Amino acid sequence: MKNTENADQREQIEEDEEPFSWKKELLSWLEILVLAAAAAFILDTFIIANSRIPSGSMETTIMTGDRVIGSRLSYTFGKPERGDIAIFVFGYNCRGCGAEYQKTPENVCPACGRKDFLNKVIYYVKRVIGEPGDVVDIHDGHVYLNGSAAPMEEPYLSEEMATPQALHYEVPEGHYLMLGDNRNYSLDARFWRYTYIDEDQMVAKVLFRYFPKISLLK
Repeated sequence: MKNTENADQREQIEEDEEPFSWKKELLSWLEILVLAAAAAFILDTFIIANSRIPSGSMETTIMTGDRVIGSRLSYTFGKPERGDIAIFVFGYNCRGCGAEYQKTPENVCPACGRKDFLNKVIYYVKRVIGEPGDVVDIHDGHVYLNGSAAPMEEPYLSEEMATPQALHYEVPEGHYLMLGDNRNYSLDARFWRYTYIDEDQMVAKVLFRYFPKISLLK
């Protein structure tokens, strides 16, 4: 009697099991991949910015080849602050004529007129030195803010800045003055055609380096 009951149970279990389906398995994996891609897109577009440092303009704070993570939320719910290391849109690489150019007020490639949004974005990483409304003077190897007789404290500089001539900046509202930490070897606001970076160009506040080692940045 027990053998008959066991056989009936095995038969019932076998009947309840669905046959393996490659189609269902593939659809299941496809669903996982789509969800993962959507999560990665949302994370990279709205929450974090992942950037590789191509030059030595921020040494020794950030070295050439380092990879850093920035918080987009910092500038979504707040404003850039003096001392921030920031990722921002500097300009574009034109897909039409190949020209590389700083973002212009006209929002087009100055060489061929192709619109910015059609071109490849060029991101820079620099430090916020001047905030909207600031008066910034650079002379005698130091930065002076808003008429102060004492220079701005910049512990991140590895050497004194060379200042062959005095420089004076008045930062417009809604804009920022950006300089590199490797001040003597950085092509920054002191040399750009358009000196100031618009708030809309600010992408993320850099929080930490994750390659080749993990460390907080400030």
